[in-house]
Amino acid sequence: MSKILEVTSEDEFNTHVTTLDPTTLLVLSFHTPWAAPCAQMNTVLATLAASYPATTPPRTLWLSVNAEELPDVSDAYDVTAVPFLVLARAGATLETVSGSDAGKVRAAIERHAAGGEGKAEDVVIPPKQDVTYRDTTGPAPRADAAGVAGEEKDADANGTAVASGEGKEDLNKRLGELVKAAPVMLFMKGTPSAPQCGFSRQLVALLRENSVRYGFFNILADDEVRQGLKEFADWPTFPQLWVGGELVGGLDIVSLPEMRLPLRGALDWANSMIQIKEEIANDPDFLKEYAVVKA
Repeated sequence: MSKILEVTSEDEFNTHVTTLDPTTLLVLSFHTPWAAPCAQMNTVLATLAASYPATTPPRTLWLSVNAEELPDVSDAYDVTAVPFLVLARAGATLETVSGSDAGKVRAAIERHAAGGEGKAEDVVIPPKQDVTYRDTTGPAPRADAAGVAGEEKDADANGTAVASGEGKEDLNKRLGELVKAAPVMLFMKGTPSAPQCGFSRQLVALLRENSVRYGFFNILADDEVRQGLKEFADWPTFPQLWVGGELVGGLDIVSLPEMRLPLRGALDWANSMIQIKEEIANDPDFLKEYAVVKA
């Protein structure tokens, strides 16, 4: 059976890709270690990989890439959110799937694998949460986005129309999950490595200065979220910073001198929550001493 290989360097990735047989389907999964949807998608992909036999040459090659650790590889495949799946053959991208919809992922792989044996069992996962996490203690984001003077608003900032592809109730449910997908969430134009507006770039820089781990969502990649979040938050501009599922505001609010102490406290709390989650994930007995012993 096939297995997922974790790629740890750009050289290793290039070696896999350049030596790949042109008939092999490359299944490339981008993830980050802190995003729960990524952990769930890894389970889905491991199950799917096991259903494809190991052959010579390989019918499929399954690679897993940390989107933050290998930013050049991520940029090459236009990764703006994780989990993100790329299916390629002979150097050409066949299809991409963004988000944690197990059904879409399985259907796409089966469609392009052409003869993969067996099917994985259904895996139940939460609704799509296309969130990317970034640790700002790492390399600084590229500051190549143009600065803009004054408060930036979308041309349709007062509009509240929601695209017909998703009902308002479902969209609000999804937005409620997105704003809580990480203790600190940044809804921005572009990505931290390639901001698409000056205000997003400045807010990314502010979070980096405070060594904050945060999730981000590129609102330019999903117009339903972009329009829906304006009404959901009652806030017509981007970027938006959320802490603990509560809206803090945009750059104008976050950068106010009187906001420094309360924001610092909120960010410290958020970082503590991330550390606790990591402790629990790495140590199954982390909460054992607090367990209630039944008589």
